This record gives sequence, structure tokens and C-alpha cells, in this order.
Amino acid sequence: MGRHKNIETPEKLKEYFLSYQKETKNNPFIVKDWVGKDALEVYKEKERPLTIEGFECWLADNDIIEDLGDYLRNKDKRYDDYATICSYIKKHTRKDQIEGGMAGVYNPSITQRLNGLTEQVQNTIIAEQPLFPD
Repeated sequence: MGRHKNIETPEKLKEYFLSYQKETKNNPFIVKDWVGKDALEVYKEKERPLTIEGFECWLADNDIIEDLGDYLRNKDKRYDDYATICSYIKKHTRKDQIEGGMAGVYNPSITQRLNGLTEQVQNTIIAEQPLFPD
């Protein structure tokens, strides 16, 4: 008989992710800013990105599970039933970050690094030796 899983079914994991997503998107950062020539103090809403770490913290804060790592890595093939929903969660999180970075909602540089999208640049340096040295 297998060990009891903290998240009973893949459907329950998806339900948790959708709740995290809704709560995150409905709870923007409030950022203090100063605008205009008189530097008037204003507060602006900034959208929160979805992150795997954020989802894990949400699960822990709601006393569901402390670490989602075994599910995401399919430890010992015990989480085969969860592979599809874990892929869904990873892809939706990455999609949110990439599209938010492309639209300028999130910092594009950080988004690129988090998702391995850095541009590869190859520099070639050619050192020439003068024909008639001084």
C-alpha cells in the first residue's frame, strides 16, 4: 500500500494552483512613487507574477503542504498521476513570467534569467601585430 499523499489527487493540485493564481492576480503590489514637477506622492498597483516558489509558499501558508518538490520532480515515480498537472503549473507560471516580461509588466531582464532566455553573444577579438614595431 502506498504512502498517503498530502495532496490527494491531481485535480486537487490544479484546484490549489488556480486558487493561488486568482489570489495572486487579485492582490497586486502597492508601490509608492513620486510624480510630476512637484513630486507628488502616489501609490501605484503593480501586478504580482506567478512563481513556483510563490505557489509553494501559498500551499504552506494554507497548511496544505510544506514542499511541492517531490510532486514536481516525480520522486521515485510515485507521482506519475501528477505529471500532467505539474507540467501545466510549470508552463502557466513560465508563460505568465515571459509574457509579463515581454509586455514590460515585470522586469524583462529578471524574467529572461529566471526562464533561461538570455541571449548568447559571441565576441571574437583579433589582435594584430604591427609589421614594423617601434
